[in-house]
Amino acid sequence: MRIRTDDEVYRVDAVWLGPPKATFPWRARYVAWGVGTVVFLFVLTVFRQMGISLFWAIAWGLVVTIGITMIICARISHERPLGAVLTMWIRELTAPREVVTGRGGAVSASAIRVHTQRPRRKPRRRDRDALDSAAPPGPHPPRQARPMEVGGVWTPR
Repeated sequence: MRIRTDDEVYRVDAVWLGPPKATFPWRARYVAWGVGTVVFLFVLTVFRQMGISLFWAIAWGLVVTIGITMIICARISHERPLGAVLTMWIRELTAPREVVTGRGGAVSASAIRVHTQRPRRKPRRRDRDALDSAAPPGPHPPRQARPMEVGGVWTPR
């Protein structure tokens, strides 16, 4: 048994091709004509406020209008009409947002102390003991023989 859906109804776009026997070489839905008209008026107003001459404002306005209308109409369909897209866009812009401030984070440079001198390493314990019992300054005492490694075994020289 085959179940027929109502998709055939929506496959036919509401398209205006132009006057009879003189159709346009492109297809545009009715909603695209409406969106394009509103976008063109808005773009033309913006271009004129920028001080662009009327000829160039109209010429570039048509180019910009076609691009913006194509972008908008690519996102609307019979399942997601223009009203739903506009409502979603307005609700997205006016939705409450979490307030994020940049003060008092986990890391702050204000707690870092800066010293003029570099910290020096503390002498090791055996070096401190040697300094305490050291002879007056003069030639260094003779070095003790260092153990020698032979095959992984430390042996004295």
